[in-house]
Amino acid sequence: MGIIEVKNLHKVYQDTKVPVKAVNGIDLSFEEGEFTAVVGPSGSGKTTFLNLIGGLDTPTEGEIRINGENISKLKSRKLIDFRLQNIGFVFQSYNLIPVLTAIENVAFIMELQGKSKAERNKRAKELLNAVGIGDKINNRPGDLSGGQQQRVSVARALASEPRFILADEPTANLDSKSTNDLLDIMQKMNEESKITFIFSTHDQRVMDKARRIITIDDGKVTSDENRK
Repeated sequence: MGIIEVKNLHKVYQDTKVPVKAVNGIDLSFEEGEFTAVVGPSGSGKTTFLNLIGGLDTPTEGEIRINGENISKLKSRKLIDFRLQNIGFVFQSYNLIPVLTAIENVAFIMELQGKSKAERNKRAKELLNAVGIGDKINNRPGDLSGGQQQRVSVARALASEPRFILADEPTANLDSKSTNDLLDIMQKMNEESKITFIFSTHDQRVMDKARRIITIDDGKVTSDENRK
């Protein structure tokens, strides 16, 4: 059994004149330690798919099992706790808290987990050093470049010690050097810590690094290529 099992997954948005089938009957399994890119044209359903397996959206039909737990059946509070303990997120828009420094942004998720201040500050510093911006720990997001903000986002995603990380277009706003540096960091984390990475992306540079490429179009999987 994979770390993530998706069966007959559907998501229909009814809040338009014509219902939109964003995800239309997907069956997939992801193993521990994968480095996978989910690709497809804009509007294909790939971001919706990531939001569903991350518990940020609820399916219209089907089930999502993570570590054997059917998250599509969890109540709101239990789902929040499950995400906090198991899933890290990296967003295209970074989603950092603007009034907090880099170290405070990374430490915040550990505060939600109930870890001590000393423990969370120690780990936050280690992670910011690991992603190459240990000299920016006291800078707020507005004082950082896009590439630096995305590194903080990756450090924050790793802070909770998740089983897997979902990255939605993480390189969309980055230049080539920042993209390559960020991908090298995530690939290293994947290889050394066996953290599963699943990307939604249009970026060929991400696809070139991926060991598995899943193509989604019109809410359906059209190809699934292993490149090990």
